[in-house]
Amino acid sequence: MIYSHMGGFLSDCNTVTFSTLFEMPGEVSSGISWWLGFRRSKKDKKTAPSEEPRPYLHPEYSKAKVIDLDIREIVRLPTGFDVNEWVGSTTLSFFNNINILYSVLVNNYCSNESCPTMSAPNNVQYFWQDEKGKKAKCTAPQYIEYAMTYAERQFKDETVFPTKYGQVFPADFLAIIQRIDRYFFHMLAHIYNCHFLSLVEHDLHRHLNSTFTHFMQFCLEFDLLDPKETCVLDDLIEALQINQLETPAPAGSASGATAATGVAPEGGAAAVSTPSDSDRNKVADGHKSSKGGTSPEQ
Repeated sequence: MIYSHMGGFLSDCNTVTFSTLFEMPGEVSSGISWWLGFRRSKKDKKTAPSEEPRPYLHPEYSKAKVIDLDIREIVRLPTGFDVNEWVGSTTLSFFNNINILYSVLVNNYCSNESCPTMSAPNNVQYFWQDEKGKKAKCTAPQYIEYAMTYAERQFKDETVFPTKYGQVFPADFLAIIQRIDRYFFHMLAHIYNCHFLSLVEHDLHRHLNSTFTHFMQFCLEFDLLDPKETCVLDDLIEALQINQLETPAPAGSASGATAATGVAPEGGAAAVSTPSDSDRNKVADGHKSSKGGTSPEQ
């Protein structure tokens, strides 16, 4: 009975004009005004823009880098290189660089207590998804441990990253790289969102900016990340002028590239060496694993 009366009342409210509103008794008029105002306030609250502080956008910080060169020249496929070889070896370099940056944070800044969720700007939260598609909420250190463990397992798998001449790259190699790079982006988004000022204290923010610029430029060049994935850092991408690029070439069609054969060249994926390695800011092959839990993946 109460529901039917309320339904009739709300239905009548939809036909009330402003002229009849003022002719009604004060109690009814104020009630309708409150109800209409409540609906407007709820709608306005949903569309309110985020005003969370983003220190990484401050010009003093966003302009800080350790390299001053055209990143596009670094990420393009060198003449004579197999595209799978190039994409795989460069992804391994990102693994090392990002791991080194995070190792500064894991002991003193990023803990299960300080980062109970894997958060990113715009109130985005990442959930870990195992091989069976099951999602699980976890702390940032746990998520990062799972991600780095997954990446390391792929790098060590000879069927995924062949190291001997004549071995064939798997058909799903690019999909595996895209998944790894998606995890790397989540890590970088979390660092910018929660720990940027901690890196500023150690004067490492310029290294973070350089790594992020190199990483994003590379992913754009080979179409490795979905724009829907990277939109949480669109403001940073704009500030770093990463989006002011030429149209990225599809994988395997870069200027001077050889066709992707799917076969590891002599020396394999771990034996890449080019004259411009120093420009690419490559780090040592060894890595220090971040601390966290045990990966739930099977």
